[in-house]
Amino acid sequence: MSQPDLIIHDEKDNVGVVVIETTKKGQECNAWIMENDKSTKVSSASEVPLGHKIALKDLKVGDTILKYGHDIGKVVKEIKKGDHVHVHNVKTKKW
Repeated sequence: MSQPDLIIHDEKDNVGVVVIETTKKGQECNAWIMENDKSTKVSSASEVPLGHKIALKDLKVGDTILKYGHDIGKVVKEIKKGDHVHVHNVKTKKW
């Protein structure tokens, strides 16, 4: 695989982290799964900046976001595969 656009830390994760300056709308992103050194692809639905997350599958309100194989929050607005995952559609479960 060429240089990754996204990193997925754990095979259970449902988000990938952008590791390039920004993705472009419709960009086919190369994603590297660190846990097992595999790769996959996901199309970015919009521009997503470095360090932000992209959904690897469709997620509905109430679903758990998994990053590093751990629960990092809950979906509060429907997310489609390839969508930007950030504070506008995910909140911590603590509040």
